[in-house]
Amino acid sequence: MSASPDLLERWRAHLALDRRRSIHTVRAYVATAQRLLTFLTDHQGAPATAATLAKIDQSDLRAFLTVRRMDGIGNLSAARELSAVRGFLRFVGGDEAHVPLLKGPRAKRGLPRPISPDEAIALAQDIAETAREPWIGARDWAVLLLLYGAGLRIGEAVSLTGAALPLGDTLRVTGKRNKTRQVPLLPQVRAAIDAYVALCPYLVDRDEPLFRGARGGPLSPALIRRAVQGARGRLGLSDRTTPHALRHSFATHLLGRGADLRSLQELLGHASLSSTQIYTQVDAAHLLDVYRAAHPRA
Repeated sequence: MSASPDLLERWRAHLALDRRRSIHTVRAYVATAQRLLTFLTDHQGAPATAATLAKIDQSDLRAFLTVRRMDGIGNLSAARELSAVRGFLRFVGGDEAHVPLLKGPRAKRGLPRPISPDEAIALAQDIAETAREPWIGARDWAVLLLLYGAGLRIGEAVSLTGAALPLGDTLRVTGKRNKTRQVPLLPQVRAAIDAYVALCPYLVDRDEPLFRGARGGPLSPALIRRAVQGARGRLGLSDRTTPHALRHSFATHLLGRGADLRSLQELLGHASLSSTQIYTQVDAAHLLDVYRAAHPRA
């Protein structure tokens, strides 16, 4: 049977190449598999192999989760850990895989936390106006408008290439698991991207990143996150104001103005409708807040 280092490398390649998972997911799932193998080695007193994994049972998984709980993880992290373990066991065992049935902890799913349109625009304006160079300010303005105006994930925005130009009424976006979708572009978003391209000191070739860092390399999402963090401090906005909150705001505001869930699912690039349905709860929560603030009997 294969030794654990080989198992981990095969698992990593499967996730990255076959399943087309993001680098963050690959890193997290491989780390979980490593923890499981280390646990089994300590638990059973011998190096864990594929044969060891084929014999794993409910008590082993329960003991593993208990150890992880002692490390301080909560319900949501424990549920994700169990899901990653199941995927790893199915991969190692193939068609003959035996994956013990074990009910995961109940993980309360938190609601996305949108921000208001005024806050979204104020945030983008502050970041653009405080940038060290005009072209960088134009770049950040364009990226943030893509998140709020088109519902892109930050990774999707910075992964765009010059092939997106010239811009039309829609934009082709590659999302999770390499799935593509078409999203409408508001005139304001198109204008922001065109203004950035006009100011950018680097030639935007078809196969090169559309959004560049200060030295010409691909723009890192971390730079946008840091810029948002600084702006929310200057503007007195809450910690919930993140780049991803702009995407949540896009979805919540569309739903509040009558968009149907199926259309919203397509715009956001969700694999299943259940991922989109959470926004109905967000909208209901907003209406309740309005009612409580405005009704004299609330």
